This record gives sequence, C-alpha cells and structure tokens, in this order.
Amino acid sequence: MAEEIRLTTPLTDEDVEKLKVGDTVFISGVIYTGRDAAHMRMVAALDKGEDLPFDVKGQVIYFVGPAPAKPGWAIGSAGPTTSYRMDAFSPRLIELGLKGMIGKGGRAQEVIDACVKYKCVYFGAVGGAGALLAKSIKKAEVIAYEDLGPEAVRRLEVEDFPVIVVNDVYGNDLEKEGKEQYAAK
Repeated sequence: MAEEIRLTTPLTDEDVEKLKVGDTVFISGVIYTGRDAAHMRMVAALDKGEDLPFDVKGQVIYFVGPAPAKPGWAIGSAGPTTSYRMDAFSPRLIELGLKGMIGKGGRAQEVIDACVKYKCVYFGAVGGAGALLAKSIKKAEVIAYEDLGPEAVRRLEVEDFPVIVVNDVYGNDLEKEGKEQYAAK
C-alpha cells in the first residue's frame, strides 16, 4: 500500500530503501536541476577527470528547464521534462552516489538496474503542473553552465516538493505495473 513520506535532502541509503513505487513523497531541502545538455557536459567533465558543478552524493536532480521567474517568485513555471533523454547519462551519476531523479515518463532498463545496484530512486512529477510545482521552490540560483539558459544547472531550495516514486531500489516500475493493470482490465 502506497504511503505518504516526507524527506529532507541529502538522501541516504536508508531514506531510499524505505520508498516503494506509488509512494507520495514531499521533498524539502536542496535539489539540483539538469536536462540533457547539462548532463552531457557533466559526463564529459567526468571523462576528463574534472569535478562536477556539485557533489552528486546523496543529491536529487530534477529534469527541468524552468521559465523565467515572475516578480516575487523564486522561479517561473518548473514542470518536469521527459526523462529518457537523460538515460545515457544517469547510470554514471547514480554510480557516483546520486540518490534521486525527478522527471516524467519511463526510464531505460539500464537506469532501473543502476537504481537497484547503487540505491537510487526515480520520482515522477506531474507534467503540466509547472506553475503549481514552482510554488514549492523557495530559492533558485544558477551554479553552472549559465550559457545553457533554462537548461543551466540550478541549485533549488524546496519545501514539500510533491513527487511519486516511479522506480524504487527494488527494481519495481510503476509505469510497467500501471500498463499491466490497464491491459488486464
């Protein structure tokens, strides 16, 4: 049975081990943003032996390219982007200690396998609810790759950021389970 859980970043193995697919999670603390262009640069930096813009150990990356902030807001509309575009890069970051990813859509088997092996969780955020999600973001600052505009890496301070566990550390896949349940009807 799905639970409602509150977590504060950075996350530990124990934090992600208690999560199961379908759980609703409210994340508070710091999360980082990054889409495909930023992920490509981060993996290229690793290939060159360079440091990443932030230490990924225990962290959560949100796949988002936010809109500009309105006056009085920390950030503009901040809805999730399709996650499969990060599939080629995610296992490398997961191996380095990344504990969570937030996006929309399913993930490749290689990503799910890395989540099991290194204890990482993939969370889904509701697409089309970017303005609502932005209300949970209290502060946003670009920390790397500013030339990428909306795809720059940002450090976000969030409070009760709502997500659902799509892939847990046990290899369960909410997307797959949902399709199977629908087909059975």
